[in-house]
Amino acid sequence: MNLTLTLPIFVTILLAVVIGGCNCKIVQFIFGDSLSDVGNNNFLSKSLARANLPWYGIDFGNGLPNGRFCNGRTVADIIGDEMGLPRPPAYLNQSLTEDVILENGVNFASGGGGILKETGGLFIQRFSLFKQIELFQGTQDLIREKIGTKEAAKFFQQARYVVALGSNDFINNYLMPVYRDSWTHTDKSFIQYLMDTLRSQLTMLHSLGARELMVFGLGPMGCIPLQRVLSTDGQCQDKTNQLALAFNKATDELVVELANTLPNASYKFGDAYDVVNDVITNPGNYGFSNSDSPCCSFGKIRPAITCNPASTLCSDRSKYVFWDEYHPSDRANQLIAKELIKKLGFLNPNQTNIASSPTPTTDPSSDDDGR
Repeated sequence: MNLTLTLPIFVTILLAVVIGGCNCKIVQFIFGDSLSDVGNNNFLSKSLARANLPWYGIDFGNGLPNGRFCNGRTVADIIGDEMGLPRPPAYLNQSLTEDVILENGVNFASGGGGILKETGGLFIQRFSLFKQIELFQGTQDLIREKIGTKEAAKFFQQARYVVALGSNDFINNYLMPVYRDSWTHTDKSFIQYLMDTLRSQLTMLHSLGARELMVFGLGPMGCIPLQRVLSTDGQCQDKTNQLALAFNKATDELVVELANTLPNASYKFGDAYDVVNDVITNPGNYGFSNSDSPCCSFGKIRPAITCNPASTLCSDRSKYVFWDEYHPSDRANQLIAKELIKKLGFLNPNQTNIASSPTPTTDPSSDDDGR
């Protein structure tokens, strides 16, 4: 063996491992519900909240269902694209590895999930925010084993975090008399219960390294098609909207408090209530022709809880604010995302050119899922 040649090579490799560590990208970790789910619930065999049938995903990639409760992209997809960040695959995606996490981050969002553990129980299987954080802790263990404790801490602290839950805590909990919370709380005490729980969750995420974090507010959920069709006159349900506004106000105050008290925390609140309300009230101003019924439905048979192959699609999906009874369309999501980007002044943390994505594109995991 020629020691003169091999020794420098060995030292170089050793130094690269010890000193260089992981030259990691800035990625996203997303915690949320069906507005952000990119396929987790499709792997929960007993869940009643899954987007695994046509016509979900019709305007995304190959047009097949991919787990998004939309015809195209989620708000988090679009914001990440504008920031130049990779789209994180679903936690339960079978192609997820440590290398994929380091390159793309992870999406833990689960349809039907809420801030509270009891929320969405009628869906049988879903991940609450507490469960999503628990899964994130397991992800951290894997990355520490892969790149070491010091580099892992750096990786998680420079990542971007999105927390987008709350609507199910009202629509699939407090506003349904089958849930205990609906008859043990007043509006005020329930929102306080949510804030106390969310405070502990956001504080827990900070202890796990989350420094750059955005919490999404709620839109006028009393105006989603499901709420309208359940009303007596087909109009928006004002009580539900007032709850959304109260939640947003309390969450904004909580996020400001945590940003001022948690060390090195850059926590922000993203509120798009006003613009969404204006789109619903004045759809023509934004190029929409319908803001009160879903594009994918059973026609006059309402509510159609989910979109499926027997559903009828509207003739022009870009003209509808809502895709199904619960969720906005791709084009509506684009308007919401642009409003949040404008308000919060997002920049590209990886210092690459930011390009707008006017049409849906394939995410890293959609082809591997076989859906």
